[in-house]
Amino acid sequence: MKTRKTALGAEHPDMLTSMANLASTYGNQGRWDEAEKLLVQVMETRKTALGAEHPGTLISVANLASTYRNQGRWDEAEKLDMHIMKTRKTALGAEHPSTLISVANLASTYRNQGRWNEAEKLEVQVMEMRKKVLGEEHPHTLTSMSIFERI
Repeated sequence: MKTRKTALGAEHPDMLTSMANLASTYGNQGRWDEAEKLLVQVMETRKTALGAEHPGTLISVANLASTYRNQGRWDEAEKLDMHIMKTRKTALGAEHPSTLISVANLASTYRNQGRWNEAEKLEVQVMEMRKKVLGEEHPHTLTSMSIFERI
């Protein structure tokens, strides 16, 4: 990664992808602090270079929220999940698959906080929208249906 950073520069999209990939590896190893540090760097750099509402920036924010969820940092995850969901609804519409992923992530955070009614409401919304947009046999729809059955 050091070689790539020297060759491309710290803000190059390929460099940021490498950093995000390394953060993912750290997360898979349970090295959350190291993952978080890289993800914050990637997110902030993308915000500056691309803007806060750019899809690449929002993916970075979602990755950080996921890291917070894995650490049990529910309030921080919720704040980021809510931001992503609202931004995607505005930019892409409520039925867009990326928006629905954001809603499902927020529902997951609510579930982990013991906020069952709020989680269920969002899961039903995601499941119904996915049935409508993607069809009942789509893998994302089936995932929503299986999650809803467990609530």
